Amino acid sequence: MGEFLDAFRKNRTKIWVGAVTLLLVFYLVVSFQRSVLLLLDSNLAAKAIGAAYLVLPAIGAWAMIRELLFGARTEKMAKVLEAEGGLPVDELPRTPAGRIVRSAADLEFEKYKAEAEAAPGDWRSWFRLSCAYDAAGDRKRARASMRDAVKLFRGQVPA
Repeated sequence: MGEFLDAFRKNRTKIWVGAVTLLLVFYLVVSFQRSVLLLLDSNLAAKAIGAAYLVLPAIGAWAMIRELLFGARTEKMAKVLEAEGGLPVDELPRTPAGRIVRSAADLEFEKYKAEAEAAPGDWRSWFRLSCAYDAAGDRKRARASMRDAVKLFRGQVPA
């Protein structure tokens, strides 16, 4: 039983991603089915609604695939960095609630920002900068930096 709990704790995020993905796939299938039913209706307004409703599963499937690929690529880069010993070490002080102390994260951020500016073509520096943005609470810039890291990792030049 202990091994099962350890495996669960280790893969908790993947389990939740799988569960949410399954729920989204179920929703997309039901949405697609409903749109087809509306398209087959003889009423012209129902056909128009069905055609418009057909767009939702397409956008949802695209977004889901894009996010799953992003996660898989991020995990692959993290494994490479871990093997190289280049993952940022999380030694930042935390509040009693477990949140990172913002002032400490801001100081750490400057180090990784300088590293990324010194080596703009290195995906490793952008990965670490993304982690620093995340620790500082700036999720939007963290994802943008990670997208740049993914592009560099795949041999593309970010915009």
